[in-house]
Amino acid sequence: MSPQSTRQRRPSLRRRLLVFLLIPMAALLMLDALLTYGVALTYANRVHDRDLSDDALMLANMLGNDKLGNKLSPQARFLLEYDREGHSYFSVSSARHGLLAGNAQLPRSAPMPSINAAPELYNTKLDKHSLRAATIRTISPHDPTDSLIITVAETLRDRHDQAREILLLSILTQASLIVCVLSLVWFGVSRGLRVLDPLTARLAARSHELTPIDGVDVPQEIQPLTRTIDALFSRLRRMLALQDRFIADAAHQLRTPLTGLSLHVDRAIADPRPETVADALTHIQRLTQRAARTSSQLLALTRAQAKPLDGGELQLLNLGQLIPEAVSQRVHDAIRAGVDLGYEGNRQVLNVLGDTSSMLDLLDNLIDNAVRYAGRGSIVTVNLRAVADGGACLSVEDNGPGVPPELLPRLSERFFRAADNTTEGSGLGLAIVQRIAERHHARVAFRLVEEHGLRVEIRFPPPIPVPVHPA
Repeated sequence: MSPQSTRQRRPSLRRRLLVFLLIPMAALLMLDALLTYGVALTYANRVHDRDLSDDALMLANMLGNDKLGNKLSPQARFLLEYDREGHSYFSVSSARHGLLAGNAQLPRSAPMPSINAAPELYNTKLDKHSLRAATIRTISPHDPTDSLIITVAETLRDRHDQAREILLLSILTQASLIVCVLSLVWFGVSRGLRVLDPLTARLAARSHELTPIDGVDVPQEIQPLTRTIDALFSRLRRMLALQDRFIADAAHQLRTPLTGLSLHVDRAIADPRPETVADALTHIQRLTQRAARTSSQLLALTRAQAKPLDGGELQLLNLGQLIPEAVSQRVHDAIRAGVDLGYEGNRQVLNVLGDTSSMLDLLDNLIDNAVRYAGRGSIVTVNLRAVADGGACLSVEDNGPGVPPELLPRLSERFFRAADNTTEGSGLGLAIVQRIAERHHARVAFRLVEEHGLRVEIRFPPPIPVPVHPA
């Protein structure tokens, strides 16, 4: 396998599960080996200590029955010199006469054991060898005023050898058991992953469907994944619906100006007289502006229909500064349209959470709608004020002809136009305002002003404490 193919190898859920199981099992096996060795060594020490104590007691009994003076009987020497490899040591010494017999001068225990007491077990060293010794003190059979000190010792090699033998037997047994467990785990994981087969089959059977995939047969461990996929499908459905609606709206709204452009081009070609061509060009310019305006409005509506703004997109906007500056940039357009555009409010700080570009789109559409439909000689007033709950209220009011009261609920519908309205427009301005307000969790209200005129109010909620970046 080449290095490139190794780097591109896809991760395997089965392999990850087995690795996550194998590593803890290997660690547990090592820990178990240490514990087993410790237990085995403790057991071996107890057995050997008991044997040392028995040897010391047996030697003391044999010396007590010995009638050979200071010499050991052949039976006693055979007992003490059973280890021909020199791993066992003994010494018999008298308190008065010193060493009587033995194959090494063994260090005595401290403190010295009492006469006829149980053997004293202790650790010592002889020629850099670690030893375990048992010492017993008894009355000399030949001199009641003298005492014999009998010490039997051995190296620790046999103890460790026995502990290793026990460890080896247990490790082999436990390793075999772990291999069997891993085999069962492999089989169980492979069988358990088959519960994903129905979900995989459902996904493979889909062509262009974006319906939810979560079902009763989906294991609860992967439900977060399926719910995330369903949420993604939902967003895709919404985006596709917006795309289809945009295409349909664009086809509907651009068909009329494009048809008009074609007719006026044909008219100019058929009648090349200057006055005819000039009139055709005038109509073409107007239709082109209408198509451009409609296209920009459709794009603005599509943006406004996107998902609500989340915390990462929100900014702390000071409407007391943003709105007056935006209104001042539309004064020249209002003058050209013969409309008196004004602003009422002060420079007080009115903070809301929102998106700057969306907020400017909202205000532009409000002003454009008022200027366009109020007519020449009308007055349009933009007002900004604080409300009692800590939010802000933005309103645009005109003294134009207004609309019938029964049509107020329909003003935010796409492409809605009153039957008697002859003013050119796309019918999207207030629909864009409604969608942008909804994205900012604001409320839109349409109110008639006295006998004629219209006021559009946008009530923004107070800013909530979320992590934002000041605008």
